[in-house]
Amino acid sequence: MSESALFALSDEHKMIRQAARDFAQKEIAPIAAEFDETGEFPEKTIRKMGEMGFMGIEVPEEYGGAGMDTLAYVLALEEICKVDAAHGTIMSVNNSLFCYGILKFGTEEQKKKYVIPVASGEAIGAYALTEPSSGSDAANMRTRAVRDGDFYVLNGRKNWITSAPVADYFVVFAMTEPEKKHHGITAFIVEGDTPGLTRGKKEPKLGIRASATSEVTFEDCRVPVENRLGEEGQGFKIAMTVLDAGRIGVAAQALGIAEAAYEAALNYAREREAFGKKIGQFEGVSFKLADMKTRIEASRLLIYNAAFAKERAKETGERFTLAASMAKLFASETAMFCAHAAVQIHGGMGYSKELPVERYFRDAKITEIYEGTSEIQRLVISRNELGLR
Repeated sequence: MSESALFALSDEHKMIRQAARDFAQKEIAPIAAEFDETGEFPEKTIRKMGEMGFMGIEVPEEYGGAGMDTLAYVLALEEICKVDAAHGTIMSVNNSLFCYGILKFGTEEQKKKYVIPVASGEAIGAYALTEPSSGSDAANMRTRAVRDGDFYVLNGRKNWITSAPVADYFVVFAMTEPEKKHHGITAFIVEGDTPGLTRGKKEPKLGIRASATSEVTFEDCRVPVENRLGEEGQGFKIAMTVLDAGRIGVAAQALGIAEAAYEAALNYAREREAFGKKIGQFEGVSFKLADMKTRIEASRLLIYNAAFAKERAKETGERFTLAASMAKLFASETAMFCAHAAVQIHGGMGYSKELPVERYFRDAKITEIYEGTSEIQRLVISRNELGLR
């Protein structure tokens, strides 16, 4: 574990990192393979993570959180994901996609009612933006919300919603004025037991299998006006702002996976013998390890930079989109690179479920897809640099 001189950690940061590391090794490591195999939601360990403060690290203490900063969040998330990315995914959604948006755009009543139970781990939050015909193109969503007195009536369908099968609350995006396209999107907080909200079957995913994912449909689902998040037409801004924060979380998740893959490969290269010497002595293996290590450390710097940019934004109000997108892009591709290399270094054993490297390989792929694909990150970065925002 490296620590850049540019980003010296405080004692508090070191404590949260160590606490997350110890918890992950003691509580998650023994069950990670089993829950990956069954796809069962790890409710007990998630509740324990809430008790430890991991489900609301940046949330102020008055709203049930740990009251720490973004760097503390990515440090803890990295350690959790190094052991199991599925647990980290649930943690990331609760922290960044659910709590962050309500804290930034919600009313005091909404913060007290919805953030406190989620940040403390007593409840699970979800973020419902993606639709069958609207993934990266959020402005093409078809879910509609029509005002009816003191309620909005929601009709539509969302898919690939992380934690949907078990979520107590959803942040949902719907069109209130379709003719305005992305300017006509509005956000809502929808309780999971609201009549008209139906959850689909759990998706049989390639990786992060213990993180429950499903479709959510809304059929004449009546949501009180007081559950609108922000103003009408503000939904696209809210969605993109929240995704900026979420991308830092995905980057930290990817870093954890990359580190786990690297350490597994390094240890195997030190122990495995072929042609009379350790395989790490062959350049074909040692150069892979060098590239893995370099990309990991570069990813770490990008992630820490994004974390500090997000902290500065609390004072300046500036967007941290560019820093978040660069961190997410590079770290996610690093995770895939390192996981692929780890499998290759392990040879046949890397293809076996007896070792966790095949799970790292499967888990790494999603980091290049959700919360903005690598292609979308390159679009965001290039448009920012060309002044086309």
